[in-house]
Amino acid sequence: MVALDVAEDGTWALDIPQIPAPAGTKLGDWFAWLGTGLPLRIERAHPSGKGGDGTVCLTAGALKQLGLPAALPATEKALAALQTKLAKAAATVGMEVSEHVGPAFHAFRRSGSAGGQKTSVRVVVAPWLGQGDGRQQATSALAVQLATAPDGTVDGATFARRFRAFTTDLGVAPGATTAVTGMNLLEAVRPREEWVKNPATGEWSSFLREGALPKGDVSVPPAAGARHPATRQLLAAGETVCEEEDYKWWARELTEQEAVRPWAVAVDVCASYLSVTDSLRLPAGPLKLVQGPDWNGGKTAGLWWCDFTTTPVDELLPHPATFHGRPPTGPSWYATPTVAYMAEAYGFDPATITQAYISTHTVPLLKEWTGRIRGGYKRTYADLGLTDGQAPEEFLAAYAVHKDTGDDPARADALVLAGLYKSVYKGGIGKWSDSARHLSDEQWEEQVASKWSYRAEIRFHIIAAARIAAHRRLRKTFLLTGRAPIAVNVDSYLYATDEASPLELLPVKDDGTPVPGALRLGIAPGSHKHESSIPLPAVLEALGRREYPSKLVHHYATDGTYIGPDQADAGPAGTDHDEEGGN
Repeated sequence: MVALDVAEDGTWALDIPQIPAPAGTKLGDWFAWLGTGLPLRIERAHPSGKGGDGTVCLTAGALKQLGLPAALPATEKALAALQTKLAKAAATVGMEVSEHVGPAFHAFRRSGSAGGQKTSVRVVVAPWLGQGDGRQQATSALAVQLATAPDGTVDGATFARRFRAFTTDLGVAPGATTAVTGMNLLEAVRPREEWVKNPATGEWSSFLREGALPKGDVSVPPAAGARHPATRQLLAAGETVCEEEDYKWWARELTEQEAVRPWAVAVDVCASYLSVTDSLRLPAGPLKLVQGPDWNGGKTAGLWWCDFTTTPVDELLPHPATFHGRPPTGPSWYATPTVAYMAEAYGFDPATITQAYISTHTVPLLKEWTGRIRGGYKRTYADLGLTDGQAPEEFLAAYAVHKDTGDDPARADALVLAGLYKSVYKGGIGKWSDSARHLSDEQWEEQVASKWSYRAEIRFHIIAAARIAAHRRLRKTFLLTGRAPIAVNVDSYLYATDEASPLELLPVKDDGTPVPGALRLGIAPGSHKHESSIPLPAVLEALGRREYPSKLVHHYATDGTYIGPDQADAGPAGTDHDEEGGN
């Protein structure tokens, strides 16, 4: 990526000085420059994968210099005139432009065309980002976030700088959305297809690599996803479907000891899904129904028909196997991580499982995917002063100010990118069970459910693993300290405390270091951050009204100051509220 701008003296200015500038200021000169084979390229992330075209970003100054409109034309007539103008200028050097010109388009030369070598360059026009019809606005939504400077303006240099950092960290260019980017990343680091050239004919052909996710709808009825017709049929018949989801709005009555404490402190898991996906064995192969299945120590991904109603669990903790945290009322379908934990921690007997949908191929599917995102996540947070291994007090102090970027563009970039990386992994995980509400049922079945990327059972396994990892930490903390959460929502935990701080909740070893596997503070995936401190009377009042106390979390600052829902929902452009929900 390189940004093309204009210096004060009217000459071209590029933010990568090693790249030569266009020879002239006319539109034809610019296309000639694009066709010279600029040293811009996204290298393939896997030997069997594909690389990507380089990108040139035009700033407002460059648009003016080239005689292009400052805003994307809003009428069909004006847009057609712009298309013609660009096409004619491109043709003078044997190049072409995309059929539809918008905030982003391609300029390319076909093999054998006059003017030079075959080439393809993506062009992003920073001032046009977020403009155009609904489709153009949707496909440039992520680019708008990358291009928005701290002062709220859309800036080409900012976009180019962040684009390069994003692509360096993840190995792929930003897609239309973070969810699409998540799937593009998986395809880049674990390509499904291998391309081979026939030495006799010179023709290329492809085949599925070993272990590749198959095409077509391979959903099984109990785990087909909310929108799938198979799910609707089962529910209409009163049958049970898999409900492996994040914890949703669980709360319990306080003990006598908890009720006299003055505070309720909320801690939130950092990158909860990212903390489990690295080594998580997932069902890459289709699921096959097996009667009297072999549990095999939980080594096989799948869905298991289990009855946990008679398995005793910790009463002060949410039930590990249900999203609502209440005990199940009958048998149901559970993913392998849930069954394994119930057997290990609470003595459930897998021999009682009567049937299962077992994957024909179980692999750590997201290992490389996780590594890329985790690397970018850690790098950006390090730029914000948050690193692995910080002492609890040091981490709390650094986290409290990490969004204060001041006039430092590096910190502003890191804050935006950190938020986007979190959205990439959350959106990518949600994409496995994409509901695509904008499509009709027929379109959804044809365009979504039939794709290799629609695998609701994979999402169920990831969500189950993250929820179980959370419960494992809650339980170990409870066994060591006697402290249990009074409310849980997604991966935000509310504890009754004596101080407006989570420090008293942390189990430590004799040398003062954190106990592995228990509640700990830090930015690493699976560690926790201080989210809010709520006066306990406000929590008790909410419980008295039969409301969920977790809804108060964003109404109070970490020092207990009431900030209200309006202030809590406000934040800098390109950031989120560090919630893991919204899958």
